[in-house]
Amino acid sequence: MSAPDGSPVGAERSIGQLFASATAEMSALVHDEIALAKAQLRQDVKRGATSGGAFMAAGVLLLFSLPMLNFALAYGIRTWTDWNLAICFLLSFAANVLIALVLALIGLVFAKKAKKGRGPQKVAASVKESAGVLQKAKPHPRPARPELPELPRDRAPEAIEAVARSSS
Repeated sequence: MSAPDGSPVGAERSIGQLFASATAEMSALVHDEIALAKAQLRQDVKRGATSGGAFMAAGVLLLFSLPMLNFALAYGIRTWTDWNLAICFLLSFAANVLIALVLALIGLVFAKKAKKGRGPQKVAASVKESAGVLQKAKPHPRPARPELPELPRDRAPEAIEAVARSSS
């Protein structure tokens, strides 16, 4: 049995060899994790595509079966009422128009709500407000450290500016 670098397991290895071995193993682990994530993503996409295809086929089948439903409705009305067949087909058509109008009104209501929605504007306003609060915030006072050497008076403002920029 040997280590990944080929040396025997019980043999003393240098810190450099140990570090190189650990780095190689971590790199291999990261590559394996990436490969696993890609395989899982591929499988999820495949399942999603199959699901979408099945839903689409169901929708097409339902769409093509609607005329049969209309015929059945018209002949059903004819059977129950003994009215003229043309009137029964007109009633079937009127039922379809009524259902279409109700669905259109529901769609219109949701479209108006979506148009009135100010989600992105609210988020942008909130971000601007947070940025304004952070700009006005003052840093927490830190105790002065006596072990730091004194800076010459002519360089002090530049050093304070550099520290202020780096901490923000």
